[in-house]
Amino acid sequence: MLSALAFFFVMTSYYIIRPVMGQLSGAVGSQSLPLFYGAVFVVMLLLTPLFGMLVARFPRRQLLGWSYSFFILCLLAFVPAFMAQERIGARELGVLFFVWASVFNLFVVSLFWSFMADIFSSAEARRVFSLIALGGMAGAVFGPLVTKLLAQLIGVAPLLVVSACALTLSLTLLLRLSAQHDQQPGSAGEAAIGGSLWAGLRQLWSRPFLRYMALLMLFGDGIGTLAYALVADYAKAHFTSTVARTLFYSNLDLATNLLGAVLQLSVTPWLLVRRGAGWGLVVPSLVNLALLAGVALIGGGSFAFFSYSVPLLAVMQVITRGFAYGMTKPAVDALYTRVPRETRYKGKNFVETAVWRFGDVVVTSAVSGLRLLGWGVAGLALAGAGVAALAVMVSRRAGWSPDLAPDEQAPVDKAAKASA
Repeated sequence: MLSALAFFFVMTSYYIIRPVMGQLSGAVGSQSLPLFYGAVFVVMLLLTPLFGMLVARFPRRQLLGWSYSFFILCLLAFVPAFMAQERIGARELGVLFFVWASVFNLFVVSLFWSFMADIFSSAEARRVFSLIALGGMAGAVFGPLVTKLLAQLIGVAPLLVVSACALTLSLTLLLRLSAQHDQQPGSAGEAAIGGSLWAGLRQLWSRPFLRYMALLMLFGDGIGTLAYALVADYAKAHFTSTVARTLFYSNLDLATNLLGAVLQLSVTPWLLVRRGAGWGLVVPSLVNLALLAGVALIGGGSFAFFSYSVPLLAVMQVITRGFAYGMTKPAVDALYTRVPRETRYKGKNFVETAVWRFGDVVVTSAVSGLRLLGWGVAGLALAGAGVAALAVMVSRRAGWSPDLAPDEQAPVDKAAKASA
């Protein structure tokens, strides 16, 4: 419960930041997206050795304290900048805040789940990680509601103070959890992890499991970005007003969060406990393959659902994102409980920050290039289906990677035994 509450405050903090970043996006422009993702990727590479130094030298509680306190102070430092937004310029402030918010999202969330993988065993993770993720889903809903309520009362800049308070509450809970875990026999929380500053990058080549995670990150990012691009084209073609487009995307987010919550409360815990975390990677990949193959064959049309016309592309985006949040993420984090602590912090962080943003640069550039070549919905969906097919194969290998520690109370998997 404390972990779920801590993640609730983490996501509340971030989803207060998102609308603040969004009000500046108009000055940035969508054509500059590959450039800005490239800037985020460069910043991630520069921060990787710094984070590696913190992980190597400081115990877990100090690592959490220093990292979260840094982002809390940054939030407070941005308050006067937003109060002077007219003098600074929306474009200049927007670029800076876009890069910072992207780093905030990746590092804070990745460090949270590294900590969760450190204090829960493999068997415990398969039972509770989906429920902890549900706490984050609640924060993702609560944050925008707080922003909508307070923006008109206190303005944009003070919202950053509210976000900083939410992150402070999360840090307080995480430090309490760490202290409780350190009191247990055999806990390694008071010991620094040690190792090289560049261990995260080096382990990407030395550990098969981490290579599979990096590939899945790239494949998942590719499918997600492709779905986003196709839906954006649909919205541009079918909705002429800003209000209509806003309502359309609001409905997409609502449906995605509801699907993710349903999966986290029902199918995901059952699947992870009964079949193992590996199947939490395989099933979403199979679902993505079926959806993209269907769009490639049928196209981007609509179908009737209780007298409503529902676009197939919107359904594809909702299901792919819903499974990513509601099943893939808890399964990935459960698998990280079966790797050494250095991999759990440095390797996981590198995959979920630098590799992710590298994927953003590659995918956004590739989609833009294919559009210039005249590729339509069917062609792009067919390419996405090919990526999803690769993801199915990599998911099967990742879930049963030979360098994973034996799973506690692992279910009998005849297919895995046969392949071994």
